[in-house]
Parts: sequence; C-alpha cells; structure tokens
Amino acid sequence: MVRGELHTVPVGYFRCMEEEITRLRAQSAHTIGAQLGIEITRAEAGYVEGTMPVDHRTHQPYGLLHGGASVVLAETLGSVGSHLLVYDQGKLAVGVEVNCNHLRGVRSGTVTGKARIEHQGGRMHVWLITIEDEKGRKVASGRLTTMIIPNPEAQG
Repeated sequence: MVRGELHTVPVGYFRCMEEEITRLRAQSAHTIGAQLGIEITRAEAGYVEGTMPVDHRTHQPYGLLHGGASVVLAETLGSVGSHLLVYDQGKLAVGVEVNCNHLRGVRSGTVTGKARIEHQGGRMHVWLITIEDEKGRKVASGRLTTMIIPNPEAQG
C-alpha cells in the first residue's frame, strides 16, 4: 500500500462500519475516551478522524492541552481504525506502542485528530496521527502500533 492511500473495500462495508462504530460508542461509554469527550467523526478503511474538547478535562495545570490527552486521542483513533479493519475477521487490535510530539499549545476549543494507516500487515498495523487546532495548525504528531490478535469470543 502507498502511504496515504485508502483501501478498496467491498460493497456494504461502510454500512457495516457505521453499525460497528455505533456498537463501539456504546461499549466505550465508561472509558477514558468518553471521559475526555472524544468523538469519532469520520471513518473509512485506513482513515479515522475524531475530535476532543480542550477544557478542564483535558488541561494540564498551566491551562494548556495536556500532552497525555493528545496521546489518548491518537491511540483512540488508530485503535478504532485497526479494529474496523479486522473485527469482521474475528480479530482484535491492541496498542503496543504509541508516541507523540507536542508541537503547539492550545488553551481552549476543540482539536481534531486524523489517523492514516502507514502499514497494514496481518499481525501489526502502524498509524500516523496528526492533531490540529480549530485553525488547522498542527498541535501534535504521533505514531501508534497495534498488534492484531485473535478475538477469544469469536473462537466459539
């Protein structure tokens, strides 16, 4: 796959993806992503976008967006992206490495994360994530590696 290229997917994939995103939202109601106000706003094969508010939940003591909150957004987007690529194969995606460079401070508003798959192997995915402020300025840049494992519930 070429960097930035989206995968060709079968007919009906996006309908199933919307159903799976709805299920994921319900399943994630009491997770860190929900606590931070993360919302998935767009999902395609190999690409996921989401937003996160910059407010008291995501601030560090100086009133700026906490770097850890940016990491949570990055890991959430990449993990959701990997999940959507493998869930119908009876597999799960778990994060094994995440890093993030914090490039600009943000005090309020909303940040948007955009995750693109860099590598899609059978056992490992690598995602590149960019986080931007409301003016489109890059706030953070990250990378997430997920490991693809069998879903024990699907082994039935």
